[in-house]
Amino acid sequence: MKKKYILFIIPFLLYVALLGVLPQMEPDEVRYSLIAAAMNETGNYVTPQIKNTIYLEKPPLVSWATAASFKIFGENDFSARLFSGLCAWGCILLVFWIGRRFRDEKTGLYAAAVLTISVFPFMLGRINILDMPLTLFLCLAIWLGYLSLADEKKRWLACGFYFACALAFLTKGIVGVVFPFAILVIWLIREGRWRSLPRLISPAGILIFLAVVCPWLYLAQKENPDFLWFFFVREHFLRFTTQMHGKTEPFYYFLPVLIGGTLPWSVFLIRAWQPAKWKERLFRKEENRFLAVWFLFVFLFYTVSSSKLATYIAPVFLPLALFAGNIFRGHEEAPSEPAGKREVFYRLLLWGQFLVIAAAVILPPVLKQYHDPSRGLVIMISNAWWICVLPVFLAAGLLTFLPDWIGRRKGAGWFSTMYLLCCLLLAGLLFPLNDFLSPYRSALTAKEAIARHIPPDRLLYQYRVNFYGIDFYNKIRTPIVEDFGELGDGIMKMPEAERKAYFLSTQEFFEKGRREKEIYCITQHAERLKELQAQFARMEVLWENGAFYLLRIHNQAKD
Repeated sequence: MKKKYILFIIPFLLYVALLGVLPQMEPDEVRYSLIAAAMNETGNYVTPQIKNTIYLEKPPLVSWATAASFKIFGENDFSARLFSGLCAWGCILLVFWIGRRFRDEKTGLYAAAVLTISVFPFMLGRINILDMPLTLFLCLAIWLGYLSLADEKKRWLACGFYFACALAFLTKGIVGVVFPFAILVIWLIREGRWRSLPRLISPAGILIFLAVVCPWLYLAQKENPDFLWFFFVREHFLRFTTQMHGKTEPFYYFLPVLIGGTLPWSVFLIRAWQPAKWKERLFRKEENRFLAVWFLFVFLFYTVSSSKLATYIAPVFLPLALFAGNIFRGHEEAPSEPAGKREVFYRLLLWGQFLVIAAAVILPPVLKQYHDPSRGLVIMISNAWWICVLPVFLAAGLLTFLPDWIGRRKGAGWFSTMYLLCCLLLAGLLFPLNDFLSPYRSALTAKEAIARHIPPDRLLYQYRVNFYGIDFYNKIRTPIVEDFGELGDGIMKMPEAERKAYFLSTQEFFEKGRREKEIYCITQHAERLKELQAQFARMEVLWENGAFYLLRIHNQAKD
């Protein structure tokens, strides 16, 4: 494998060039895009705002980067995701750096390749949320901290450690500081290196950290008197220790995330794994323990946390890629065929993976069915759909036999073939995924209908939904009916007149609909449409796609 392909060309295609294939999904992606757009519009880069409400739940570094991207490339899906994509690329380079340091450049290349074709970072790296930037800065801090402990002569490494912690803090808060220090402290204790603990404290590094984070903390508190309590107590301590955000899941929640996130390469690890030589296929004991502490601390921390989201454990995929890359490298140098039950299990998983992928691209058009009175139930499978799924079927099918065939025939090229086919598979999955998700999870699908049907001087109400993408894509401000969610705290700080105009209860909306000559609204799901039909006798569906309904409500008494 050549370095330029593993580290530059293919990651660029996967993590940057294809960022615009999918529209931004609700609600998380467009939330951060809307915040960045508001920063550029208002010139206030201290207090994040969304729909004119103060939003202090997260630090602003990612929003700053997205705002800069909007300035350069315009407000679009590509520029909204660019920072996240570049951070995913940065994680690939970081894994290469670590693998090269622990063993050699070839090991770094294998580990970087494994991370590139892991479905979890691939999907996370193309979503405009905080977790991939946090992963890069967090893991960079862990690594620089490790290096500073390994080479005390290079004092700049300690300064780099604190600087990376500061960037992680400005991405998602205290976790950006706690995790690197906790992992390094636990590792030092595990190694019996108690005397090295004071070396984690660097006066110059502390000054750098404070110089990076304190200006924003000071200005945010100055503009918002309750900021420090809200940010540090509620959004950190209470989020971890309570179920206030409702993101509760069973203790085993992250296990399927971990297993599924390592596909498709994890199936091939069964073939590469050689039990008799497993110690030779890993790093030195000290390095193995460091990576194990890194992995276990992050995984167990979120396992016991009261708040769980799949994206939280992204940092564990870097040590996993390093371990797996080392194993794959060892197999390529001394290949061996799996025998007995392991061979049967390997083949079953290969074909099982193919069937799962096939179902994933075949079922969406079956699910996207509608009822046509003249033709009955219609399944929408277009010619474009077949073109989209052809690379997926081709890559998934070839993965079941081609790497093994080439490995036996040529004596080399097994991993390279698997790597390239996995890249084709991941890239190909984006297009049928776009065809399935866009009409239901993105407000972009309603953009043209809104521009066509809603007069520029009229408000468009969102009835019991809150799609940030409607505001972002159409460059309008939409009042919300009932579904306030995370905006509740910011709404309470708004002037009363503005609050009543843009954030209504259902009863207030019904009264407004009966009082005014006409109002426009958009909603989702048939049951909400029925609620409105029960309240308003004269209601016209201007546009619908089976998920969204764009409505015009008439008031007969005002005609």
